[in-house]
Amino acid sequence: MKFSKEQLTAVTVHTVFEGDQSGDLQQLHNRKLFSGKPNTTYAMLNVSGEGTIYYGLGKEDEINPYLTTTYFHHLGKYLEKMNLPNVHLTIPSKIQEDSEMKAKVFEGLYQAEYKYNEFKKSKKEAFELTVSVERPDDMEASFITVEHVVKGAFVARDFVNQPSNQLYPETYAAQIVDLFKDTNVSVEVYDEKQIEELGMEAFLTVAKGSNRAPRLIVMKYMPLDQEEHITIVGKGMTYDSGGYAIKSTAGMVNMKSDMAGSAAVVGALYALEKVGVQQNVVGVIAAAENMIDGKAMKNGDIIGSMKGTTIEVNNTDAEGRLTLADAIYYAATELKSTEIVDLATLTGAAIAALGPNTTAMISNNDDLADAVLDASEKGCEPTHRLPAFPSHYKMIKGQFGELNNAPKGGGGAITAGIFLEHFAEGLPWVHLDIAGPSFGGKPFDYLPAGASGTGVKTLYRWIAAK
Repeated sequence: MKFSKEQLTAVTVHTVFEGDQSGDLQQLHNRKLFSGKPNTTYAMLNVSGEGTIYYGLGKEDEINPYLTTTYFHHLGKYLEKMNLPNVHLTIPSKIQEDSEMKAKVFEGLYQAEYKYNEFKKSKKEAFELTVSVERPDDMEASFITVEHVVKGAFVARDFVNQPSNQLYPETYAAQIVDLFKDTNVSVEVYDEKQIEELGMEAFLTVAKGSNRAPRLIVMKYMPLDQEEHITIVGKGMTYDSGGYAIKSTAGMVNMKSDMAGSAAVVGALYALEKVGVQQNVVGVIAAAENMIDGKAMKNGDIIGSMKGTTIEVNNTDAEGRLTLADAIYYAATELKSTEIVDLATLTGAAIAALGPNTTAMISNNDDLADAVLDASEKGCEPTHRLPAFPSHYKMIKGQFGELNNAPKGGGGAITAGIFLEHFAEGLPWVHLDIAGPSFGGKPFDYLPAGASGTGVKTLYRWIAAK
């Protein structure tokens, strides 16, 4: 998508609220041709595709940033369908004068351009929209920031959409190194021997069943002349078969997406660096595959961890929390982070609790939780904080080891989260379970089918606001 400060005149798109009867709209309303209801259109174009389009935004008193993103995303899809790549856009003053909503105009339009067709011989020509607006000087800065953040979400989507025969720990690390080449993000990649030297037994145990060696990937964006930093940690399971607690065929087919948390970390760092946000941030990914062979962990095993805590593996399909345990402990102790936020496609229980379109949060710190929740709202990535009671902490205690990776009794999104809290060493910490919204079988609102890039905008907003 491109932003033009020069007004484009061939096609003008008037975005209007329901009930607006100014100018030609009164006649259209009287003839029941156009009412302004959400996502409705009325086009007056000649054979050359020139003229005027009216696009409905629904009721003015109901509009908000999320709906603005969604409606303008649908408008972008409509313009692509009509093959109208150059338009002048008029926007109601309620949106134009609200800094959050006017940015969402561009965000919705921009996200409409996303496609992933890397493995198709016949590739549809990319549609790139160029837009001019009224008062362009007021909106240019919003567009530039949105451009980088949305591209960060696209980076995350592209990683997640890659099949696991193309993207596995070694190639994932190499692609991240290539992405951040000649930028202000430095990347360190630790191989299996180096991971073993760090004592990451839980992480290595998960990786044992695969012939693809694991990688620990550490990305540092440090624009400030100080060591103090926050750390964002992403679950990096490039494929999850479930191990000996093997998934069904249907449950396994999209398990290339089990690294979506880590992709969000990469996408957020991409956006932060491009915008030039002045905050020190480190990203950590423990990348592995959860597969089956004679060396693979088994249900009932007791394993160690970098912290030294022993863990009963009561479910090999609860593997992500094992890799994250070592990654979070590494962030807390080796990196000496001030705050930690982790993202993971961790539990089906999060979907059972909140549905497929909402992120579940667990946290040990109200101030940090509130800041991340505020960022998720502004980023239009719905998130809900779940409670954690003393009874939940009792549930994760092991019988023969110190912790149980998959206790029975329900509340799985909560117990998985507080299992991870054990490794945060008392630091302010937030866990975001993105199992639902990270990957979808069909489009939803402004999100495409497949990878959504969920988490990128939340992380960016939280860090940029610090």
